[in-house]
Amino acid sequence: MCHFSPMRAANFYAFPGFERAGLQRRNGEWIRERLADASSHFIPVWRSRNLVFETSQAGPRAVTLPGRGFASALANGHFGGEEGLGRGEVVFLGLFEEKAHFALDLSHLEAPLDALAMPALGALGLEAGKLAFTDLRQVGALLERREGALLAFARAMLFWHSRSRFCGLCGSATKSEEAGHVRRCTGCDTLHFPRTDPAVIMLVSHGDQALLAHQKHFPRGMYSTLAGFVEPGESLEDAVAREVFEEAGIEVSAVRYHSSQPWPFPANIMLGFYAEARGTELKVDKAELEEARWFARDWLIAHPDDDGFRLPRRDSIARRLIEDWLQGRSESAE
Repeated sequence: MCHFSPMRAANFYAFPGFERAGLQRRNGEWIRERLADASSHFIPVWRSRNLVFETSQAGPRAVTLPGRGFASALANGHFGGEEGLGRGEVVFLGLFEEKAHFALDLSHLEAPLDALAMPALGALGLEAGKLAFTDLRQVGALLERREGALLAFARAMLFWHSRSRFCGLCGSATKSEEAGHVRRCTGCDTLHFPRTDPAVIMLVSHGDQALLAHQKHFPRGMYSTLAGFVEPGESLEDAVAREVFEEAGIEVSAVRYHSSQPWPFPANIMLGFYAEARGTELKVDKAELEEARWFARDWLIAHPDDDGFRLPRRDSIARRLIEDWLQGRSESAE
């Protein structure tokens, strides 16, 4: 019997200890003070890409812009637009080490690095040639965990704003309120809140075998766990069983919760589970999966990643599910 250890650490893009300070979002005076505070930090996002600095030794690092010099640039209108904030959104994310952090949308700019250079980047001593707005999916696993979580949160919030400009009920324009955490319809006054889509992701096992699958859009040779969105009126456990049966023709039992992961690509919360298969005969839905196979635990432990077979990316909960299963660990509370 496997020994189940207590939870080791949060998954990538989760940030325990980050104070979201939700009670302050309606306090306009407090938010304005934080916007002007030299100790505040701004996380720029450009068209769902985050600002990253490439170092020669430590790898990529997230760039957050300190309020010193930058807050005044906002106030003085260097980015244009009403109140000097430009057409992009500014969203209060929360507090870390008592310092306010804001997401700043620069998507309306054609050359965001040029716009930032004068008020902020020069003061940080960063070389322009090593700065780039990068897809977080390309660098997330290489970033320090806290940095990756902040970038993910900023990306998710600004993606929601970009997709919520108009009311889904009456079609009127919406406006941002509560420091960027609500959008109010200017026509019918309906309130719209940030959206997160729940999806189950599960490692199915049968004894010392694990079920992994390859989808057409996966990188060459990559096999991962099964996953799918939760449907209305469906429990998480039922969603696990349905998705596994629909995609692989496998009936499961003993569905057990593992852990969760925010996954802002674009706006999901991944709910991780283990499930035990009642049998091993596969009936693969080729519309969903290109291939599904059973892999022996010892084979997975011994096989290095190559073009023929590789595990999912290291920042994914899929990888965490597999690695914990290989080591006989469970993250669920017993």
